[in-house]
Amino acid sequence: MDDDRAPQDGQDGQDRQQEQATGITRKKLLKVALAAVPLPMVLGGVALARDAKTTQEPLVPTPYCDDGDDPTPQQTEGPYFKPNSPLRASLLEPGTKGTRLTVSGYVFGLSCRPIANALLDFWQADVNGAYDNTGFRFRGHQFTDARGAFKLETIVPGLYPGRTRHIHVKVQAPNQRILTTQLYFPGEPRNQTDSIFNPALLMNVRQDGSAKQGTYDFVLNVRQQPQPTGEPTSGPSQPGGTWAEGADYKAGDQVTYGGTGYRCLQPHTARAGWEPPAVPALWQRV
Repeated sequence: MDDDRAPQDGQDGQDRQQEQATGITRKKLLKVALAAVPLPMVLGGVALARDAKTTQEPLVPTPYCDDGDDPTPQQTEGPYFKPNSPLRASLLEPGTKGTRLTVSGYVFGLSCRPIANALLDFWQADVNGAYDNTGFRFRGHQFTDARGAFKLETIVPGLYPGRTRHIHVKVQAPNQRILTTQLYFPGEPRNQTDSIFNPALLMNVRQDGSAKQGTYDFVLNVRQQPQPTGEPTSGPSQPGGTWAEGADYKAGDQVTYGGTGYRCLQPHTARAGWEPPAVPALWQRV
């Protein structure tokens, strides 16, 4: 199954000419721009696709991990991919070492409508930065549910020479081409020097006690009919009730969201992607 690479258009050709003349690539410009962003903004990750579902503008597809500056297409998946990974949503096994990490989100098409039964195949290094090339440790695939949602239980991957911290993933809507990409962690020093790093692939990551929680929404290059006005969404639950983005909550506060009551477990400032149903580390259903 081949990756869906877009052909080079006129603007790309101009970019190539500029790169040859100046030695400045789009990747370098991205890294300069990222370095110029204030640290709190960088640590916040990227905007989630679900936040754009009320607009009529098509979404921008999730980028490949390779923007074309690298020598071979093989770098889109790296040398460690293995087919036929086990079907499982948790990569944790008895005795697994490392900081626990939960990654959750949704898979959308270009019209911000969720894609059910989309395949996500994850693989990553262990806590020491090593890949299991003989078995299937830290490898597994799953499918999105009817709402386009997925959830992965794993650990924060270790570092190895030449790369920043990352998780590999292939995402495929039913009967569509495969997106091969990687997810990155905000605030990592090696993000600035990794030749493949793309800031558009940063997860939103927050501390959850001794563990971490990451969120990311994939947007596949799949055309969809715009969602008719008033049609109920089958994706993330719609806001409603007393929960409000931007509000400051303290432990014990109670809110309603989507007709359900929740109790705050940890002080925080509410933000998109941290709605009560999505972050059980912050909100307990009552």
